[in-house]
Amino acid sequence: MNKRDIVSEKTGPGGTDPRSLLGAEFMIAAAALDQLPPPGPPEVAFAGRSNAGKSSAINALAGRNRLAFASRTPGRTQQIVMFGLPSGAIVADLPGYGYAAVPKAVKRVWQDVLATYVATRSTLVALVLVVDARHGLKPLDLAMLDGFLPSGRPVMVLATQSDKLTRTESARASAAIRRQLAERYREQSGYVTVVPFSATARTGLMEADAILARWLAA
Repeated sequence: MNKRDIVSEKTGPGGTDPRSLLGAEFMIAAAALDQLPPPGPPEVAFAGRSNAGKSSAINALAGRNRLAFASRTPGRTQQIVMFGLPSGAIVADLPGYGYAAVPKAVKRVWQDVLATYVATRSTLVALVLVVDARHGLKPLDLAMLDGFLPSGRPVMVLATQSDKLTRTESARASAAIRRQLAERYREQSGYVTVVPFSATARTGLMEADAILARWLAA
């Protein structure tokens, strides 16, 4: 690991750097489900719309600057990228979805691939859904949750871009997302935690890190 790739900033007074994804290293970029490694150690997947800040969130939680990469053309990277942790656990970075520049046929194929992955991957223990707090949950986010929540596995919604909102606005945006979840998933909403998050300001970093640590230790 290059020292320049390590994020050294603290989270604020009394804060420490995250530890749950520390030591994550690239494993594989799979263009199809049959290219994934056989189910084994526990996996946590990161999903979200293109430009929601998924790569930045992974990098912040890993304490790295350049572990996960965002494509210069959002939505063009159609691969499931897996990172291995020293414990043997795996973090899966799923392709961003919903970007208008991607052909509709490609969108449909990858929406089906992602739906199959989150619904059937036996070692997938939890899902991190990255959502721009300013826009809330969109139809494709809800479709992702529709396929995942019935299994009873937990979800963490990272409400990103909180640094672009005032504290009051951020609280209102998170509350709006919680209302969306409660209205649509009355029985499963208890499995979902909403965390206001900013990779830039490091808001919500320790809360998200603590949740990931519990999941990856399971």
